[in-house]
Amino acid sequence: MDTDTNKKNAIAFYKMAYEGNPTKAVELYVGDEYIQHNPLVADGPQAFIDYFTRMQKEFPEKSITFVRAIAEGDLVALHTHQVWPDNDEYITMDFFRFTENGKIVEHWDSIQQIPKTALNTNTMYK
Repeated sequence: MDTDTNKKNAIAFYKMAYEGNPTKAVELYVGDEYIQHNPLVADGPQAFIDYFTRMQKEFPEKSITFVRAIAEGDLVALHTHQVWPDNDEYITMDFFRFTENGKIVEHWDSIQQIPKTALNTNTMYK
């Protein structure tokens, strides 16, 4: 298992889907199954496509920055900074499980909105 390739592919997959081409992202990077642990998205590749297609239609001005990628074994973790309309900012941690042939087959995530004020000057992403 090539963890460096998996990191690059996880970023490419997420970026492509996030920026409006989830169908191609699934074609290039997803395996025969896609197990989804986000309770707002159904299992399977088509549910993933439907979700990101809707997000692109509803929020075309959103942006994503990949802060870091960490890989171990068949897992890749992505730490992202997202900016949505009205300057709503979020931090996400996404975990992807890869098959031995480098295809994504499972996803977990955790999302937290960045508050407007904080008790320290540390960012949540750097």
